[in-house]
Amino acid sequence: MSLTRRQVLASGLAATGLGAVGYLTVGTAEAASAPGDVVGKITVGYQGWFACPGDGAPINQWWHWSQNGGQAPSPSNTTIVSWPDVREFTKKYTTAYANLGNGQPAQLFSSYDQQTVDTHFKWMRDYGCDTAALQRFNPFGGEGPTRDAMAAKVRSAAETYGRKFYIMYDVTSWTNMQSELKTDWTTKMSAYTSSPAYARQNGKPVVCIWGFGFNDPGRPFAPAPCLDVINWFKAQGCYVIGGVPTWWRTGVNDSRAGFLDVYHAFNMISPWMVGRTGDIAGLDSYYNNVNVGDQADCNARGIDYQPCVMPGDLSAGARAHGDFYWHHIYNMTRLGAQGLYVSMFDEFNEGNQIAKTAENASQQPTNFGRPALDADGVACSSDYYLRITADGGKMFKKQTALTATRPTQPMGGTTSPPPPTGAVSLRSRANNLFVSARDAGASSLQASGASAGAWELFDRVDLGGGNIALRARINNRYVCAENAGAAALIANRTAAGPWETFRIVNNADGTVSLLATVNNRYVCAENAGAAPLIANRTAIGQWEKFDLVTS
Repeated sequence: MSLTRRQVLASGLAATGLGAVGYLTVGTAEAASAPGDVVGKITVGYQGWFACPGDGAPINQWWHWSQNGGQAPSPSNTTIVSWPDVREFTKKYTTAYANLGNGQPAQLFSSYDQQTVDTHFKWMRDYGCDTAALQRFNPFGGEGPTRDAMAAKVRSAAETYGRKFYIMYDVTSWTNMQSELKTDWTTKMSAYTSSPAYARQNGKPVVCIWGFGFNDPGRPFAPAPCLDVINWFKAQGCYVIGGVPTWWRTGVNDSRAGFLDVYHAFNMISPWMVGRTGDIAGLDSYYNNVNVGDQADCNARGIDYQPCVMPGDLSAGARAHGDFYWHHIYNMTRLGAQGLYVSMFDEFNEGNQIAKTAENASQQPTNFGRPALDADGVACSSDYYLRITADGGKMFKKQTALTATRPTQPMGGTTSPPPPTGAVSLRSRANNLFVSARDAGASSLQASGASAGAWELFDRVDLGGGNIALRARINNRYVCAENAGAAALIANRTAAGPWETFRIVNNADGTVSLLATVNNRYVCAENAGAAPLIANRTAIGQWEKFDLVTS
């Protein structure tokens, strides 16, 4: 089993003597390349390396979930430091952990299930992740057949959800990488470039090689074989990205000396940052002392620059409820970087994942012993870091203004609401008619529909923490408790804020009631349904009850 990057990198690099200094202003960098599938785009690292016994994967073990893959994950046999939110996966696998805090069994997903990969790529689509870099470790050992299958699953998901992907080779502990990289590309991976979803830059298929020049035992390679590999891929017509050490340009700390010509041979340089700092002052220090010089060096040589941005290690308390991640995106945007590489999408082993994660203790095992997203006292929806990615991507692409202030709210926000979880209709128990966004949403909601037609369909959007929003399908606008609940409900908002936030209350008779969180009042089909809906009741009666009908 391959070690994680954290295990093979020295942990002391964060203490490099960098001091927190003021911002420097860097002029807009001249891109070496025009926008493509990596330049001007948000790329996410995708491990896709989780498997479970019984999922059909050739490896047939708890791959990357357990230290001992033959035994189920437990507090004494685990490799993960964050617990995923698995509610959207259709196939789940029971672990040896205690039940979740909400009483549900402690289950995990398998990346080998196509539905898992599809769900991940749907999230990428919904939250503005343009391209996925599929991590590929040495496939010539026992992991090879499973990794081969994962490439096919990623291709299928990328094609289905309109995302791009490329192969990102990791040479960690890959002794024969110089010859085997070429063989693997020629006999297997190059075939994927025929997919319309395979990433291209400057008209060339993209390949990334991660690990050349790192000063650690896992990558002992000399400059000559590394340069040979880069030039070979370029001769195959590829656009080659280098996942390089943080200090590649100066050849100190994590970088071996004598590799500068190797680094400069890449078409794009993407320095590693995970584990280097865990606070905003550190990000600013690296910005001034590392990134500014990196960008200038790349600009001078016509090389594209794709710095790594990270949400922060949740297990180490680095996230600052989103401020750390936002600041990292902000710094690299004002730097003028050609692309951003988010590390990582699904790296639950190192705690720097942006994929949906347990919000609080109720969603992870009672004996897990690791923090959930609310660890610093701020409740965050499970998709919070995906939403920050979406908003950060808009800023990076200059679709919104550059700002150091995080716009994304932890519990749903107003800039990038989460995707819907399904269409529903509400039938009032006051008159047995369906709640309608009348006049195609131009008039107040009223229980006036004899059947569930276009005006009566709503997307139930999960805002996290038990909160939802209702989005009318007829006009794609959110239902609002207008004037903080003092006026009738109407579907007229483009984003879900406090006035658009509700809770579903399950009644003993099988009906539901809607509680507007802005005023803590129940939604009422006023005048037995003859008047518009309004959130003005302190208790639940017949006019406040609805049948929740899913379509």
